[in-house]
Amino acid sequence: MTDAPAYVPPKVWTWNKENGGQFASINRPIAGPTHDKELPVGKHPLQLYSLATPNGVKVTVMLEELLALGHKGAEYDAWLIRIGNGDQFGSGFVDINPNSKIPALMDRSGPEPIRVFESGSILFYLAEKFGAFLPKDIKTRTEAMSWLFWQMGSAPYLGGGFGHFYAYAPFKIEYAIDRFAMETKRQLDVLDRRLADNEYLAGKEYTIADIAVWPWYGALAKGLVYGAGEFLSVQDYKHVQRWTDQIAKRPAVKRGRMVNRVSGDPASQLHERHDAGDFETKTQDKLAPAT
Repeated sequence: MTDAPAYVPPKVWTWNKENGGQFASINRPIAGPTHDKELPVGKHPLQLYSLATPNGVKVTVMLEELLALGHKGAEYDAWLIRIGNGDQFGSGFVDINPNSKIPALMDRSGPEPIRVFESGSILFYLAEKFGAFLPKDIKTRTEAMSWLFWQMGSAPYLGGGFGHFYAYAPFKIEYAIDRFAMETKRQLDVLDRRLADNEYLAGKEYTIADIAVWPWYGALAKGLVYGAGEFLSVQDYKHVQRWTDQIAKRPAVKRGRMVNRVSGDPASQLHERHDAGDFETKTQDKLAPAT
């Protein structure tokens, strides 16, 4: 049985602002800015405007991995965008990403700034710019790109589908939860079968495919999102577990997860990142409480 009330769609849909759910206050059926607000610009060539959601973590991990390889041009300022407060609808942010979603990146290293939006596009842009984490040989490169696009197409079913109806919707709908739980478990099985015979998604090499998939499915595999680990029996996906643990040990991944994080252990939260030394001196546990 379902807890949802009976619903008959009207002939023409209209926006009901009181539709409930955790994110109802920031959802709307139109694009464009809601207010004027310029974005800050720091000292580095790359300016990131983000939040440590899985999509945001992709980019901060990528940037930290590039820095770990010695790419000094990957130095960046990471500015916090609080999506719950509607920061993504400010005019400056919309100028970079007309879709009003984090993350958004401005590359100011050239004669004219280049905007990059959509997390997969940012990963690809940075991989091409620095020649890293994207294989040169066509077969492995194509495999990496296939898994990158797999993530971009699959994650909405995990987050906007399963996560929304299981954790965030104002009431439980059995059909919706069953539908998206089935799809989420199918996706985990897709990953598990691939990782049974491959160290990483593209094969032996760690690539932007892993950097894209890990923040979503690694967190899911460890029961860190939606409170759904037991419900989905995530421990059964042994190869996903191995891959998740392997990537989590990387120092750059540990740093990347901290950037723009506003929840969890204060020692893991670096609200803004403007210098490599910030990880040691400016996490929330080291800052004086706000007055």
